[in-house]
Amino acid sequence: MSTSIDDLLSSAEEPTEEARRSGGDRARWVVRTLAVTAAIVVVVVVGLRAVGLQVSLWIVVAGVLAVLAVRRVTAALSPPPPPQTGARAPAGEEPGTWNWSARDALRAAINKWERPLDWCSGNRERFTERVLPRLGELADERLRQKHGVTRESDPARARALLGEPLWTFLATPARRPPSPRDLAAIVAELEKL
Repeated sequence: MSTSIDDLLSSAEEPTEEARRSGGDRARWVVRTLAVTAAIVVVVVVGLRAVGLQVSLWIVVAGVLAVLAVRRVTAALSPPPPPQTGARAPAGEEPGTWNWSARDALRAAINKWERPLDWCSGNRERFTERVLPRLGELADERLRQKHGVTRESDPARARALLGEPLWTFLATPARRPPSPRDLAAIVAELEKL
């Protein structure tokens, strides 16, 4: 079977499957709208008669159709629903809006340290129980990533890498919580690893 270019470009084409389907969709929509209208009209007329009111049937039908039309128009014009919480944003350019309800990872990381430090500021026991172990874990992780050792696996090498002041601070509980200046110096030493 051969097909010419004229046959391919002719405007007398058969209706496509999509066009056939859209005709069926329209018929289904009309039948559904008529069924919904009839059901609502029956309910309204029965309700009005139960109360003792009589209104022309055509007025009730026109009112119901008007309400359904307004509902359809507002549904078509409504903005799309907001994205689900936790859903990943599509890659590419940012939309230029800020999601104020989203959790900020940087703020969460800061709060993870800020709350215990504030809570332990005047209490040596709390500092020794809460903050000192976290600093030790942080030091061990830095040592493991950069040098392949931890304080437990190779104490002599870890002590040499940490330095005597930082090793002493992590190994022995302080008599009082460090001042913000001392804590800043400890963090600076950890960052040098």
